[in-house]
Amino acid sequence: MLLYFSGTGNSRWVANSLAKLLNERVCALLDVAARPSLFDLKEGEALGFVFPVYAWGPPVLVTDILAKLQAKQVPSYVYFVCTCGDDTGKTAAIFSRAVQEKGWMCRAGFSVIMPETYVCLPGFDVDPKDKERKKLREAVGRIEEIARYVAGRAEKEDCNEGGFPWVKSYLIRPLFNRFMTSAESFHVTAACISCGKCVTACPLQNVRLEKGRPVWGKDCAMCLSCYHHCPKHAVAYGNLTKKKGQYTLD
Repeated sequence: MLLYFSGTGNSRWVANSLAKLLNERVCALLDVAARPSLFDLKEGEALGFVFPVYAWGPPVLVTDILAKLQAKQVPSYVYFVCTCGDDTGKTAAIFSRAVQEKGWMCRAGFSVIMPETYVCLPGFDVDPKDKERKKLREAVGRIEEIARYVAGRAEKEDCNEGGFPWVKSYLIRPLFNRFMTSAESFHVTAACISCGKCVTACPLQNVRLEKGRPVWGKDCAMCLSCYHHCPKHAVAYGNLTKKKGQYTLD
């Protein structure tokens, strides 16, 4: 069984591609959180998690839902696949510890480099189209490689930690989670056409329309799905997304 969380579509695409190669069931992690009966792990069945890397770690939402999962039996083989624009930091260690806190054991972890999606800080933007296409082409082979490892139930960690992973994951990440995950800075420009796409795009149902304009609640994962799915590029995060690009993989 494969459980995934995805905002702009990268992790969903990886999960679906992997599930097809492994002939596995796939389900959105948020659907399982809303309907626990969907999490019906069979005896001897492997359990995989697919999620994006946020600030060099798994999304807090992912580890929170993981902690609440109720399984009738211990999964025989737990693994994860994280998607990232470049590097993962100590994502593997953070997620493995969360799994261990449930009394399970994470046997394997892999990263897949995918197109960039984070645009809310200076110097961060989506990839140029040629680089985006190159990453997607190379991801196909990488997913096939991961599928072979998982099929053989390999005990292997193969994540691109990058430089200074400890600093990124254990110093920068907590600051990011504290100060850069508020939805208060989201707003729309005059280009907004009140189409409601940002409402339907939000996986947490955190956006609603009031008098034809989107209003953001407090339950935000900073997946930026609302920003990237806006057909008029009208969604903004303060002034930080000005002149930044958009990307989705639907």
